[in-house]
Amino acid sequence: MSNKTSNTYSTQLFKGKSLAITIATVLLFAAVLTFAIYEGTKNTVTVTANGEKEEVRTHAETVGAFLKEQDIKTGEHDFVSHSAETVINKDMAVEWDAAEQYAVTVDGKSTSAWTTKNTVSEILETAKIELTKHDKVTPALDEQVNEDTKISVEKAYEVTIQDGVEEKKVWSTSTTVANLLKENQVTLGKLDRVESEMDELVLPNSEVKVVRVEKLTDVVEGSVKYAVETKKDETLLKGSEKIVQKGKNGVVKKTYEVVKENGKEVKRDLKTEKVVTEPTKQVTAVGTKTMVASVSRGTQQKATPVQQKQQVTPQKAVAKTASTEKAAPTKTVAEKATPVQAEPAGGKEFYVSATAYTASCTGCSGITATGINLKTNPGLKVIAVDPSVIPLGSKVWVEGYGNAIAGDTGGAIKGNKIDLFMANKSDALSFGRKQVKVRILN
Repeated sequence: MSNKTSNTYSTQLFKGKSLAITIATVLLFAAVLTFAIYEGTKNTVTVTANGEKEEVRTHAETVGAFLKEQDIKTGEHDFVSHSAETVINKDMAVEWDAAEQYAVTVDGKSTSAWTTKNTVSEILETAKIELTKHDKVTPALDEQVNEDTKISVEKAYEVTIQDGVEEKKVWSTSTTVANLLKENQVTLGKLDRVESEMDELVLPNSEVKVVRVEKLTDVVEGSVKYAVETKKDETLLKGSEKIVQKGKNGVVKKTYEVVKENGKEVKRDLKTEKVVTEPTKQVTAVGTKTMVASVSRGTQQKATPVQQKQQVTPQKAVAKTASTEKAAPTKTVAEKATPVQAEPAGGKEFYVSATAYTASCTGCSGITATGINLKTNPGLKVIAVDPSVIPLGSKVWVEGYGNAIAGDTGGAIKGNKIDLFMANKSDALSFGRKQVKVRILN
């Protein structure tokens, strides 16, 4: 080959290489330009996924396409700041947070909640668990937790605390009696008691009774009854009494230990007893003297010792009366009509119901309670009385009867009643029953 031919071939080869380079350069430029144009048409999206922030350029037209492009699969409980149909625009911020499942126990029953929130209150709200201020929640409502944390809810119920005489309604969760009292600031004294076991569980609508117990010392003053001593007195008429020394009760101090439950006394024990003032005994003189009343005509006949001691039986009295009546002289009309003494002044005055009797009445001995023999002294004026109203031995003026002595008693003579002695049976019968005035003269 000649030099001319060789040069021509070299020139053609160079031109071919230059063309290839040129084409390659053009293609590269076109590619770079295309890439630049492609990249320049992308939108910048700031995405926060589970708390991590990143800027991403994308040609995705919607949020849904963008998340798919980023290989982010969303669940129904996840949080996405925009809906899947939202159009992507320049400098857009998209936030995605995957939901977590939390275990919740309500009164021992298990449930769960899917949420992107992480505080206890937000989790329970998502689970639609309604709470009252008395419910017990563990952990605390404002505490932040993770999906491994177990959340417990104890629903409160009403319980009655009977504290002594005071009753109050309180709210409680599943707890013991001891904790219930502590939660409600119910403190127990040394003697107080609870009518339930302290470790017993408190159930809904149950009642916890606290009995308040107190011991007190009670000092009481009482009286000591005085004794009564009787002495015979020959200067007083038989049947009459006179207080020589007035009795007076003593004073005793008694100390008791008193137990009260809820303010009411349930036990009282006598601990000590001490006589502070000794009692003064009462001395009473009892009369033993017997006497005969004055004769109506002003003369006086004293009973002999035999007459004072004589106790005549009804049979003997009848016989004696018969012999006496034979021996006694017959009374004249003038003796029976002896004027009655005028009413004296002074003395205690009152009215009584009066009847009359004779010495020979059925069952009568003729001897009065004070020892007067009426059969041997038919002219005496003697009345039977109730000694609690008219003392035996008293001198008495009786309206329509005159001056007499209260010398007899009778089973039917009680209160304001008297019985007038009359020697003649017909006079006694004709007297009947009358209201008369009497005066006690001594």
